[in-house]
Amino acid sequence: MAASIPNVRDKSSEDSAVRKRRPGQPKSAQESDLKSNKPEEEDKRKHGTKGPAPPLQSGTFWLTRIVLLRFLAFIYFVAFLVAYHQNRALIGEKGLSPCRLYLRSVKRYVGGKINLAALSYTPTLLWFMDWTDMDANLDHIALGGLALSAFVLVSGCANMVLMFLLWLLYHSLVSVGQIWYSFGWESQLLETGFLGIFLCPLWSLQRVPPNTPPSGIVIWAFRWLIFRIMLGAGLIKIRGDQCWRDLTCMDYHYETQPVPNPLAYYMHQSPQWFHRLETLTNHFIELVVPFFVFMGRRMCALQGVLQILFQTLLILSGNLSFLNWLTMVPSVACFDDASLSFLFPSGPKGVVRQVSRIQSEERPVPTKGMLIRRAANVSVGLLLAYLSVPVLLNLLSARQIMNTSYNPLRIVNTYGAFGSITKERTEVVLQGTLSLDPSDPSALWEEYEFKCKPGGLAQRPCLISPYHYRLDWLMWFAAFQTYEQNEWVIHLAGKLLANDPGALALIEHNPFLGRGPPRWLRGEHFKYKFSSLGGGHAAEGRWWVRRRIGPYFPAVNLTGLRGYFEARDWPHPEIQ
Repeated sequence: MAASIPNVRDKSSEDSAVRKRRPGQPKSAQESDLKSNKPEEEDKRKHGTKGPAPPLQSGTFWLTRIVLLRFLAFIYFVAFLVAYHQNRALIGEKGLSPCRLYLRSVKRYVGGKINLAALSYTPTLLWFMDWTDMDANLDHIALGGLALSAFVLVSGCANMVLMFLLWLLYHSLVSVGQIWYSFGWESQLLETGFLGIFLCPLWSLQRVPPNTPPSGIVIWAFRWLIFRIMLGAGLIKIRGDQCWRDLTCMDYHYETQPVPNPLAYYMHQSPQWFHRLETLTNHFIELVVPFFVFMGRRMCALQGVLQILFQTLLILSGNLSFLNWLTMVPSVACFDDASLSFLFPSGPKGVVRQVSRIQSEERPVPTKGMLIRRAANVSVGLLLAYLSVPVLLNLLSARQIMNTSYNPLRIVNTYGAFGSITKERTEVVLQGTLSLDPSDPSALWEEYEFKCKPGGLAQRPCLISPYHYRLDWLMWFAAFQTYEQNEWVIHLAGKLLANDPGALALIEHNPFLGRGPPRWLRGEHFKYKFSSLGGGHAAEGRWWVRRRIGPYFPAVNLTGLRGYFEARDWPHPEIQ
């Protein structure tokens, strides 16, 4: 005990000397070291350079932004990949619906000039590109989108310029895509992509730019989007088909959806009580859960979890393009940094530690740039509120419509899916023959197989989501309409009669490969049903059974189609 007393006194003497130092007197080296090391030690104590980063606080969205932008970039990448593979055959120079002809008709409609009216009616970069090689223009737009989206996806970095370019490039395709881009998820991607622009810093490509926190207004805009998507889908079902109200729609959905997958075959065989439970769950997810967004942090996060799980189930049981993947994107905005930190490594230089450091610092004095950004975010919020008025009125209307845009830029839209369910599946089967006389009873008619659309009875349902075969989807719509309502079907028939490479690229199996083109082609109309699990057809390897309804369109040949093509300004196919 006695040995320790002098040390205590020595320390006391040192403290006294420090306290008694006169103003202006130089600091001792020891005191200077203590002062200079204090911030560093404090920083190490809070954040450390080793071990896991400290838990993040709730209420900030730095990590949310990274996840959201990467997810959105993934959707863009898939969408541009689909465009690159299919645009030439669908809307290219020799496509089924050439976009050059469409732009010419728009130009005539607005007075023959490329002016503000033309841009407002069809906002696309193609107005300013060389129309003599439209295929190259479409490819360049798609490749540009692929490159930009791949960068954001891999790096997790984006700024307003990059996100604006992605939005502009995809808008340029959707605006001229005509019926091939008429699906609700095209507008949904454009609206989601528009919000993504304002989630980012203007120039910086840092994943965690310290002076540009994610805007709370934009985060709430994403939440408002998922609220409208789900509630719109729920209300259109309740107001639409009686089977949603009597809980029988799932008895038909798996079999009659546009492009079933293998799991849909087995889900269709489920007992009735299970289908009733599915329908009730659907109503709960779409009509009740969206309101969790407005019930505080925990309930909002629960909403995000439930919506992501629900979309995952839809992905597993059908090929709805990238729709369900895209619907997950605004659900990410329901989670803050504290909820998403488990997705990121917590190393010394990781983003979790960077966010932790930002959270522990005092808020900086707003700079001029920060004030301008806040004003821009408020302006965007007011714009979205104004554009949401007709959308909200549509949600409240007894005559609700779905998948509609109220402005040419498709910034705020109304959504909905499967407001009515088809109770029977019908398919158009294209058949060709080498026979000189199509009415000859001995003529051999051979069938074309599509990439995903049901055709051959032993053809296993495909698993393709999030990729999208646009022709297969449109064939589903055409099957419960007439060929007069879908003139592109006859255009496709003419191209197949000529062995057109672009059209054949959209087809999985050409039965006349290596034998020359068919002389005649016809469309037959069939009713399709899943084979019964464990039944005789299934034992023979058949996924489907079918019954002929009648002709969809009569047998046609190239000579007979010449006038039809000329009347629509389509180039007459030349035999390849």
